[in-house]
Amino acid sequence: MPMKPAAAEASDLLMKLDQAARFIRQRSQLHPAAGIVLGTGLGALAGKVKADAVIPYKEIPNFPVSTVESHAGKLILGTLAGKPVAVLQGRFHLYEGYSAAEVAFPVRVLGHLGSSCLVVTNAAGGLNPVYAKGDMVLIEDHINFMGSGPLTGANDERVGPRFPDMCRPYSSRLAGVAMDAARELQLRLHRGVYIGVLGPNLETRAEYRMMRAWGADLVGMSSIPEVIAAVHMGIETLALSVVTDVCDPDHLEPVNIKEIIRVANEAGPRLDQLIEAVLRKL
Repeated sequence: MPMKPAAAEASDLLMKLDQAARFIRQRSQLHPAAGIVLGTGLGALAGKVKADAVIPYKEIPNFPVSTVESHAGKLILGTLAGKPVAVLQGRFHLYEGYSAAEVAFPVRVLGHLGSSCLVVTNAAGGLNPVYAKGDMVLIEDHINFMGSGPLTGANDERVGPRFPDMCRPYSSRLAGVAMDAARELQLRLHRGVYIGVLGPNLETRAEYRMMRAWGADLVGMSSIPEVIAAVHMGIETLALSVVTDVCDPDHLEPVNIKEIIRVANEAGPRLDQLIEAVLRKL
């Protein structure tokens, strides 16, 4: 089978974004100023949105469909903390069999709908010995150890540049707003570096030691493709993690997904409080 020309691949992305955005605008005329991605066990914030429309992912043209039980798979458009928002209740992962470009597509749609900033959340393992279960961490930088990225293949300059700079993928302005909000709410908010891995298996003791030596404070299986796509489109990004398990290679205990979700659920109200405070300050 002949390969598709690069120009056709590039125009396909914009066509797919247009198709998804047109469908969503038929359900809601709201123009979201901010997009929010809710990670594992952190979907309760969606219930606080004054919804204008709730759209299952499976109905949106070109959207992947979430196969992970803890991800609801709904796009919610409405207002939160007085701001128009688009909330992705559930995300996609490379380990589900999707490409990095497919994983990042919903975030691209939010940008195409007009979101100029993005709040990404996730559940992560804590590599930094200072972290405890349930702690919140502001992601300052990341290490892409997933073996893939959303920008491979043809590039459409109308969407973003061929070689986007990644010296500051996370907005220092939004980070400052989040730290101020955490202080005002008397919430503990660490800062750290997130390393993304393919998954779905958790890591070995040797891998945890390697990641610590590389300077990583957190490890997870998501977010990085979304952040790279957001940077590519010029979307200002804030990322927040909840530490759901402690990755101490010298005292490692087995972890299961039910425990991870339980810890995320318990920390969720504090994270929701922080995100709402950030939105009010924007």
